[in-house]
Amino acid sequence: IDFMGPFPSSFSNQYILVVVDYVSKWVEASALPTNDAKFVVSFIKKHIFTRFGEPRAIISDGGKYGVKHKIATPYHPQTR
Repeated sequence: IDFMGPFPSSFSNQYILVVVDYVSKWVEASALPTNDAKFVVSFIKKHIFTRFGEPRAIISDGGKYGVKHKIATPYHPQTR
């Protein structure tokens, strides 16, 4: 899971949230107005949990969004 942005506003959206399923390599992305947890949770519940079920872990690259999480090395294929 990763955020990109902020970008110049387009249709009130400034951020892109990208989620990749580790097993299938399926990519889901969405433009969001903010990087608020409310939007992230809504996106994950609606697009990830319904398609793949609840994950055992959510891996990110150690961003600064105030979430307790496992830290992964970006672009490292052995990260689990």
